Amino acid sequence: MDPIAPIHSEDGPQAPLPVGSNALEQAVLSRLDDDKAQDIVLIDLKGKSPMADTMIIASGRSHRHVGALADHLQRTLKEQGLGKVKVSGLPHCDWVLLDAGDVIVHLFRPEVRAFYNIEKIWSVDSGHRVDARA
Repeated sequence: MDPIAPIHSEDGPQAPLPVGSNALEQAVLSRLDDDKAQDIVLIDLKGKSPMADTMIIASGRSHRHVGALADHLQRTLKEQGLGKVKVSGLPHCDWVLLDAGDVIVHLFRPEVRAFYNIEKIWSVDSGHRVDARA
């Protein structure tokens, strides 16, 4: 599996769910897709980091959208049996981090995501994004 897999962008789905994704990852990706999150990216951290197995990054259109995405994900993670998930950044909703143990989710406003560009940290090159129109 590609360590950084674009799942969905503003132009629509780019790739099916990665092979081997577990129920928790699928629940998060499905919730983000249902809530119209933009530019969803899954990064496989297995063997690269002891902090988690998977990192999922997505954008919301505004502060309110990012806040709603985070709220809905908290509910979804609770339904998955994780109880209270560690959440940071909710008051401002520029960058919200949800730590569900094996899965870490970063939710950004587009400008903040472009500024920090955390996907680049986990890739050798920045060519991991696929243009859906290509």
